[in-house]
Amino acid sequence: MFPIGDDNSDVKITPFVNYIFLGLNVIVFVLFQQIGSSESFTYAYSLVPKEITDGVDLSGVQVVRDSFGNTAQIQHYSTPLPVYFNFLSSMFMHGSIAHIFGNMLFLWIFGDNLENLLGHIRFAAFYLVCGFAAAAAQIFMDGDSVIPMLGASGAISGVLGGYILLFPQRRVRALIFNFLTTVPAFVAIGIWIAYQLILGYMTPAGTGGVAYAAHIGGFVAGLALVKVFALGRRV
Repeated sequence: MFPIGDDNSDVKITPFVNYIFLGLNVIVFVLFQQIGSSESFTYAYSLVPKEITDGVDLSGVQVVRDSFGNTAQIQHYSTPLPVYFNFLSSMFMHGSIAHIFGNMLFLWIFGDNLENLLGHIRFAAFYLVCGFAAAAAQIFMDGDSVIPMLGASGAISGVLGGYILLFPQRRVRALIFNFLTTVPAFVAIGIWIAYQLILGYMTPAGTGGVAYAAHIGGFVAGLALVKVFALGRRV
């Protein structure tokens, strides 16, 4: 499922916070990560589950072994700040141009509607809380992993969870199975979360790649928390 756009006819405010989050992600990727080429910055500020569970900053070469017996080496760099700061920093970093493009597209399409309903401050808090919840879910599922986690996917999954609950019938333009069509939000986002659930179930722990547990955890957090953040707002 590849979204193209949605109905913004009821958006009455300028989504400044959404723009700020979009800008921060791009700035960090381009200036600090140097479009993914700065390995030392990327690995220093990514979130490593084992660093959180053990409370120890890892550095040097770490050996990774997957469930199939294959091994690989990852070069870790010391984190100049406490490892728990990486809950926040990892939310604004990405592994590739395709990674950041996909995430920013989803945030651009779905974030403004949620900010319009929640307001600027509540939307900012909701986004960050969902990002933390997503990271916690991944750590809970694979706390011994030394594979770095990075990306805005977990927080954006929370936005999708909030969106599908508050705007289930909102029309979304999307490419679905190579067809350009317009469908209700519950269909478009439902296909996306079903895809995460299936691949998350099929992907063995410790194999790296996409952090499906973070996507699912962020989505569930969005579902559970959006109405709390929307208290007193006209839904």
